[in-house]
Amino acid sequence: MNSVSHLLISLSTIILIGCNTKASKTYETRSIEQGEEILNLDEEISNQEIKQEFKLTDDNVINFLFEYEKNNKENQVRIYTNYGDIDILLFSNTPYHRSNFIYLTKNNYFDGTQFYRVVNDFVIQGGNSDNIKTTSKRQKIGKYLLPNDFNKGHTHKRGMVSMPSSSIDNPYKMASPYEFFIVQKKDGAHHLDGNYTIFGTVTNGMQIVDTIANLPTDERDWPLNNVYINKIEIIN
Repeated sequence: MNSVSHLLISLSTIILIGCNTKASKTYETRSIEQGEEILNLDEEISNQEIKQEFKLTDDNVINFLFEYEKNNKENQVRIYTNYGDIDILLFSNTPYHRSNFIYLTKNNYFDGTQFYRVVNDFVIQGGNSDNIKTTSKRQKIGKYLLPNDFNKGHTHKRGMVSMPSSSIDNPYKMASPYEFFIVQKKDGAHHLDGNYTIFGTVTNGMQIVDTIANLPTDERDWPLNNVYINKIEIIN
């Protein structure tokens, strides 16, 4: 083999090595870029999970509802039941209870709950259920109580919507935020004044309240035929 042939072979070898090196570097660079993209995606998912994990607590609920109330001024809702509809006006001078009810409504908490306590010539109470889905919803939203706000001039007249106190040891009459009751008694239930926060009134559908109140119940005041809150909808 002459010197020219040796020279050509050497040049070919150098070119091939150069090409392979360049390809290797390009592939390596792309691998790093893909890795960075995956890392960024993981961070984004992690941030989304953090947002989804927000829950209301006794420590954050007042600040949260204070801010929430500023941009969520709705004050009229409609309760759809399997016996008919009930319209409610929420009072602006009980802002934490009003905004709490709006917050739960917008998060579809009440959908599928029941009027689970019915006492004729007294009240019908709703917002709970023996369905595990209701428990799951509460766990996702959070565990908290609301401070009482019963010095705003409202009394437990017929048609008033009020919030029961928590069943736990509760000297300050903190309200159970997921539940509510409607006064059905013709002359009102004024012995409840000063113990429970009234935050709304029925504007249409008291005949539906009366129908529900007259249903037969078991010894726990639970209607023998379940009274479902199919959903609560904001109407204004």
